[in-house]
Amino acid sequence: MATIETTAQGLGRLSLYDRFLRPALPEPEVFEKPRALLWGFIGIHVVYLLGLLPHIVAGTVEGDLPLYRRWAIDAASFGQWPGIHFEWVYPIGAILPIALSNVAGPQFYQLLWFVLIAALNAVSIVVLSNRGRSRRGILASWWWLGILTLLSPVALLRLEGITAPLVIIALVLIARRPIFASVLLALATWIKVWPAAIFLAILGAFPRRRIAIVTGAVFSLGVAAIVWALGGLHYLFGFAQMQTSRGLQLEAPVTTPWLWLAIIDRPGSRIINNTAIATREVVGPYDHLAVSLMTPVMALAVIGVLALVVWAKHRGAPTERLLLVASLALATTVVVFNKVGSPQYMLWLAPIIVVGITQGWRAWRTPALLMVAISVLTTLVFPILYMPLIAGDPGVALLLTGRNVLVVVLLGWAVRELVYVGARAAGAEPRFERRAREREHRQTA
Repeated sequence: MATIETTAQGLGRLSLYDRFLRPALPEPEVFEKPRALLWGFIGIHVVYLLGLLPHIVAGTVEGDLPLYRRWAIDAASFGQWPGIHFEWVYPIGAILPIALSNVAGPQFYQLLWFVLIAALNAVSIVVLSNRGRSRRGILASWWWLGILTLLSPVALLRLEGITAPLVIIALVLIARRPIFASVLLALATWIKVWPAAIFLAILGAFPRRRIAIVTGAVFSLGVAAIVWALGGLHYLFGFAQMQTSRGLQLEAPVTTPWLWLAIIDRPGSRIINNTAIATREVVGPYDHLAVSLMTPVMALAVIGVLALVVWAKHRGAPTERLLLVASLALATTVVVFNKVGSPQYMLWLAPIIVVGITQGWRAWRTPALLMVAISVLTTLVFPILYMPLIAGDPGVALLLTGRNVLVVVLLGWAVRELVYVGARAAGAEPRFERRAREREHRQTA
């Protein structure tokens, strides 16, 4: 009887999690096994496929793919290649995945795009996990699968779904195979410009920077030669002109003050539709000043971060960590100070963080958790609550503001970490670390 009573009392003290949820969950060690990662990858992509199945069966497309498919059809049917025969919003390399997905015809465009994305994701997981041999790599791969799921509306339906796994593969292999990794980075840069931030980090932090820079330059000269041969050299950098002429995009961090002016109905402030490039922008008092200043301000911010990277390298900071922290700092700087702020820009940051996690969870825990929160808020805003946001819903605007604040916090972490690795390498303890240690010592004394 006493045993029964003791057991009953013990059960009474157990939480609902311990009594019901925990027994139904697998042990944490299960997720460290390569086979579990394989089935997790397959399961998540099967869910993606089922979600896209109505479009695949109907021969329709979703997300940004209607634009991509239209460009591909025009190129195949009428010989009008974007970036060759007319100015284009993307670098010329973006035509590769866009045209490749149309090789079986417009009816199968959604399916082939999905297959291309899934194949690149698979390769990135194989490289991250070192073919299932790295425990840290396996855990980082699970985090990456989680981020892909949270950001699936853009990870599956926009060009960042192509460039993100390419950048992961390049960052993992850059030390061992710098030429191959640099080719991948150059290819990714000619698809979407943002991997150029990785090249800047390499310039400031990587000992074999000459190999990487020369490889990237040779690759770019090859691209320019092909475009010149096709008669489109004058459009080669047209994407840069189109980007600089854009207004304040709705989701960009720098747009936040004008967004709230539009929310409170400040005269002259409103959310508008830029039909030419199918995006939403915000106009308001002095918006033209912000539009004209943000590009030079962003350039100055990038130069400042790059100077900090060079300082840390000069002080003897470890290359592997410095390269990743520098990449994150530079990529986040471009996001924070950019007048364009599409939701897929979050996939500029996550690939760098996931490679950082392979160095150790503790060192990258803060940006990893921040990225999870950023991803959740990003998808809540777009596409789930995007229409209320356009209509001026203050609650959704608050969610977007919170997301933008977290991105700024992530930039702060990266810059702080640059200072830390540079100061620690030189044997000098950073001021904020010293103050924390002294405060802890006083409390225990």
